[in-house]
Amino acid sequence: MRASLEAERLRDGGESLLTREAWKIFQIMAEFVRGYEKLAAVEPCVSIFGSARLSEDHPWYQETLRIAEKLSNAGFSVISGGGPGIMEAANRGAHRGSGYSIGLNIELPHEQHSNPYQDISLSFEHFYSRKVMFMKYAAAYVVMPGGFGTLDELAECLTLVQTGKTRKMPIILFDSKFWGGLIQWWKDTLLVHQTIHPEDLQLITVLDDADAVVQTIFDHYEKRGFAPSASETEALLNL
Repeated sequence: MRASLEAERLRDGGESLLTREAWKIFQIMAEFVRGYEKLAAVEPCVSIFGSARLSEDHPWYQETLRIAEKLSNAGFSVISGGGPGIMEAANRGAHRGSGYSIGLNIELPHEQHSNPYQDISLSFEHFYSRKVMFMKYAAAYVVMPGGFGTLDELAECLTLVQTGKTRKMPIILFDSKFWGGLIQWWKDTLLVHQTIHPEDLQLITVLDDADAVVQTIFDHYEKRGFAPSASETEALLNL
């Protein structure tokens, strides 16, 4: 039965589909290779996330602009998703400073378009290869208010740090009013049902001040330095 189904699939163009899927592996590999080659020399980096839907005059856009510029002038390269809204503010702020402004653009049918403030611009078809670049070269995560995509990146980072699949780093949520409900739900629901440990809540820092963002990152690395340890390097190789 299985053999006949496979034969029917091949007659209906399945062989062509299998060939396309096999070649897709090489396209994904190419995205990783381009990312590794472009980003390996620009550490330390801070990845900044947030809504693509905010205009230039929005307070969160302006706060992101300030944070990114301060980080850039403090010696960090700034990585964003390369698109509009908070992503544009992150690249724009970094572009004003002395560090690299890096955009990891994703090809989407709507909403995403590349902003003009990128010193290094990479384009991805696949979210998962793009996610690796956000994590692999980040010394910290700054998560501004956003939607599903922002929550996706936050959950990815928390999971990888929690499970030891990447190095421990500052994960900063900006704007306590925006994030307060989510954090309270974690405490009231996830913690109560023991689906997370109490120490998992210590993975995040909630801040409302741009200067405090930069200081928190420096405080984390003050004694240990920005270079990953041998064990962290190994984890990043297997990310």
